[in-house]
Amino acid sequence: MPDDRPQPPRSPFPAPSGAPGSAVGPTGLLLCGARLADGRTVDVRLGGERIEAVGTAGSLVPGPAGSRVDLGGYLLLPAPAEPHAHGDTALSADGPPACEAEEVQRRATEAALLQLGHGATALRSHVGIGEMQGLDALAAVLRARHSLRGLAELTAVAMPRVLTGAAGADGRALLRDAVKTGAAVVGGCPDTDPDPAGHVEAVLEVASEHGLPVDLHTDAADPARLTRIAAMAGGLRPGVTLGPCGGLGRLPEEAAARVADQLAAAGVGVVCLPQGGCGAAGRFGTPPVRLLRAAGVRVAAGSGALRDASNPVGRGDPLEAAYLLASRQGLRPETAYGTVSAAARAVLGLPEVRVEAGFPAELLAVRGTDMAGALSLAYSRVVVHRGRVVARTSAVREYCDSAATAALGLPRQGRGGAS
Repeated sequence: MPDDRPQPPRSPFPAPSGAPGSAVGPTGLLLCGARLADGRTVDVRLGGERIEAVGTAGSLVPGPAGSRVDLGGYLLLPAPAEPHAHGDTALSADGPPACEAEEVQRRATEAALLQLGHGATALRSHVGIGEMQGLDALAAVLRARHSLRGLAELTAVAMPRVLTGAAGADGRALLRDAVKTGAAVVGGCPDTDPDPAGHVEAVLEVASEHGLPVDLHTDAADPARLTRIAAMAGGLRPGVTLGPCGGLGRLPEEAAARVADQLAAAGVGVVCLPQGGCGAAGRFGTPPVRLLRAAGVRVAAGSGALRDASNPVGRGDPLEAAYLLASRQGLRPETAYGTVSAAARAVLGLPEVRVEAGFPAELLAVRGTDMAGALSLAYSRVVVHRGRVVARTSAVREYCDSAATAALGLPRQGRGGAS
């Protein structure tokens, strides 16, 4: 029976020099003949973990120990990032997620590899803490992070449920222990706490103590609560993010506009989940992205649930999230892609990526000639992380031979040097 689970990348391309099957390394790799979003066709040489040079097609040569990857017919883009994953519950749609540490680690690793194959070279995973599991799931996701080094960057958000009332003291102590264990982001779920404002205050206090960012999982359906969050979060560094905020889309436009202005003034970012799932039944939805952006709110898009009880068919594909924003909310394809790339990286606190010399070599090549085509038919992909090809997906589309197909000249996707 075929195994449809993601496989660790072996040799995405044959190395012209060296032993067969050796990985395409980070020293002097040359990406040849790629098309950029501005229409230029270029060669891109990578040096270490950065882009070393960009020149017209045919003008560059690989570094001393480098090799070539033919990207003719591909659009080369800054790699996307995943700002809102749930690695501890991913791939558990068939039943309640197993709590054994080894199983959580396996699913978190497999989910990250699936998303890496789609192009996400950096991921932020919300991980539940407290109740029966304590910090076990967090420890398992952190082990997955370690196993993925060199392939993708996985960071964990510690997500307590209750931080106030009688159980609050234990919850706050556990949250501090989670930070000591290795959680890189202080999370919270104010919607699940009897005192949502007190919950947010506790999260911000812990984050301030350790100089860490905050990521609050909230439906954002209460304007008064959002106003208070904005007031409390204003000026906090490294910053505060809210998501998935589907409730904002159910507010009257005037109320949503007021909230958007307050979030923008406080520097609070929003992560939306266009693919749905990742919440209570009947509370799915996407916030008004265009309204938020017009107010100056940084809006990123994520995938959320990946084949768990919230969304049994979740794909974890950032390009699908961008496609949905373009098709449903009227964003230009380039703007939609920016929500899963530049904005997502900014939310994660990662440096900007451009296909220019000096920028990090975090890249995604998608078969296509422009952004609209890439979002529509993004089957074949090549993923570069830290200057190295770490994943490749190849799709071959063929049609049966006939006079009709010959006359039409139907395309064959996946043909070419990099497919």
